[in-house]
Amino acid sequence: MKLSKDLLSELRVEPGEPARLDRRSTEHVRANWPGEGSGHEADEPRKQLAHEDLAAFTRELEGAQELLWASGTHAVLIVLQALDAAGKDGTIKHVMSGVNPQGCRVVAFKQPSATEAAHDFLWRANAALPARGEFTIFNRSYYEDVLVVRVHPEILAKEHAAPETNSHFWRRRYDDINAFEHHLHRNHTRIVKIFLHLSKDEQRRRFLDRLEDPAKRWKFSSADLVERGFWDDYQSAYEEALSATSTSWAPWYVVPADHKYELRALVGGIIVDAIDQLDLRAPAVDPSRADDLDRAHRSLLAEG
Repeated sequence: MKLSKDLLSELRVEPGEPARLDRRSTEHVRANWPGEGSGHEADEPRKQLAHEDLAAFTRELEGAQELLWASGTHAVLIVLQALDAAGKDGTIKHVMSGVNPQGCRVVAFKQPSATEAAHDFLWRANAALPARGEFTIFNRSYYEDVLVVRVHPEILAKEHAAPETNSHFWRRRYDDINAFEHHLHRNHTRIVKIFLHLSKDEQRRRFLDRLEDPAKRWKFSSADLVERGFWDDYQSAYEEALSATSTSWAPWYVVPADHKYELRALVGGIIVDAIDQLDLRAPAVDPSRADDLDRAHRSLLAEG
């Protein structure tokens, strides 16, 4: 199954256009999804369809991964960006549940080590890229260097050379990212970039859920509350970054994240659509091996 073109268009940040996060819903998509309106009666058919769609997309990803590995012609890099509690970990767990771990890696980008900080900001991402035939998921990514660092420019003071962070500085970083991704695209790495768009009210609800449930308290950090205080700054940083780096070779998709069931189905559909565009084919058997394969076939049949 596939997501409709209208739905994909609604989610995509069109290259050269502003992301307009303030106009995008954090709850539901509009195009081709059952249950118009809001409330329990509208949400139930959405939830049921989302669960069915996620199961279908998971099965398709399983087959796509086999083709990706067998063909050995392309790699797939999935970039997930979001604010705290938006559902990145759960999305990875559910969407990629059918993927063979041997061909898939998840890389979490946390605070740079001393070695990483001594290099350019794309260095550590370059070292974690997927080989051809593989999936790699970046749980956060090199975009942290135009998001967290944009909100907290004092982080740059820890680097060996801390430049003046004016508008030209950030523009150059966006240009570097676009050039980096264009290079990857030309060299057969398909990049799928997804921003999980969470509302401030829903983030508050999820934080409270963590604090009130003894089994979830370990998930909460006091730093989460500190960063929540920069909510508007992060919205501005995401708006500018997504607008500047959504390109024809690596567009951004903004997925409503207030309802996890719909979020996961949409992410699965976006990834399946991106892989479908690769038009992968199982490798043809070399004619020189045909006789050997036929003999093996006859030998195995004879055993019966």
